[in-house]
Amino acid sequence: MNNKVIFVEPGNCNGCKECETACSVRQQGFHDPELSCIRILKLDDDDSFYLPATCQQCEDPPCLAACPEQAIYRDEELGRVMIDKGRCIGCRMCFSACPTGAMGFDESRGLAFKCDLCGGAPECVRVCEPRALSYVDPYRLQYPRILSSAERFWRPAGTNAA
Repeated sequence: MNNKVIFVEPGNCNGCKECETACSVRQQGFHDPELSCIRILKLDDDDSFYLPATCQQCEDPPCLAACPEQAIYRDEELGRVMIDKGRCIGCRMCFSACPTGAMGFDESRGLAFKCDLCGGAPECVRVCEPRALSYVDPYRLQYPRILSSAERFWRPAGTNAA
């Protein structure tokens, strides 16, 4: 099973929204940012901080637990959380349950939608020139934190503790 996730480095995002465009074209066949599975949130008034928001493929997804029709499931091949559109009744329970706001709702079809990782080759990651998005193994997300902790507490033999 390939459990990769989209990692967001908000400091690199310049707010260009190319990822939104690429996602909506890939998923819908046409450009409509409202139907994109990734959203660029502007978090300040001076246009200096943007936050790409997309499904985090939760280990224990609240959207899955909230769905009364079992339309949300985990795909074993890629480990991604998916929506069976044939079972979705458009109740928006998943929309309410998502802690990251990553669920979308297509008003014209009356169906929920979310990131499906483009079958293992996320289009948003491919087009992100400032490298605010990357497609990584989840264990790699912890590596910098582990390394930083180890460097902070490791003392070479013969040195005095600070």
